[in-house]
Amino acid sequence: MNGNELAEQRVLPRLLGRITRAMGPAGVFFQGFLEHPRMVGAMLPSSPAVVKAMLSRVDWPSTRLFIEYGPGVGTFCQPVLDRLPRDGELLVIDTNPLYIDYLRRTITDSRFHAVLGSAEDVEEIVRSIGHDKADYVLSGLPFSTLPDGVGQAIVAATARVIRQGGAFLTYQYRHSALEFTMRHFPRVETAKVWANIPRCLLAWGWQD
Repeated sequence: MNGNELAEQRVLPRLLGRITRAMGPAGVFFQGFLEHPRMVGAMLPSSPAVVKAMLSRVDWPSTRLFIEYGPGVGTFCQPVLDRLPRDGELLVIDTNPLYIDYLRRTITDSRFHAVLGSAEDVEEIVRSIGHDKADYVLSGLPFSTLPDGVGQAIVAATARVIRQGGAFLTYQYRHSALEFTMRHFPRVETAKVWANIPRCLLAWGWQD
């Protein structure tokens, strides 16, 4: 590898970072997709229609801990915070430091916790912020592209951490998350949102 090629390897990532940051949240999201496409699963954040439909079945007055896996640039974060009661908390977990750093810089609400880590460790993370159980867990993780066994482990841990009466909420473009949810939750409801690119499958796994 010659000197010009080495220079390009150093300059191009920095240039990409500047361009995507100049584009705002959508640019940061797209940068994360380019860097880790198998972990992000989509090139664009979810549409407002998906956000509204996904959150419509949450009992907000009784919610004390809401968790999101794979928050990206926070498409759901502010809508969740707007609906949470004053003593409610929002915990987001992501393996991508680009997204966690962005969220820590841009969301200053004292009820918000952004953790760099794996959703497989949700029980330990929940205890670390002073809770035993969560009311709701929302996930946009691309279960169909996760390494073998990881999706199953995440959903099993999620079923253990959700209180009775709570739910696991997923929005996906394939059926993998729904299949895992049906194995661990006694009641599952589904819906589709066509006003999203691509069409989105929603599921609510209830811990009855």
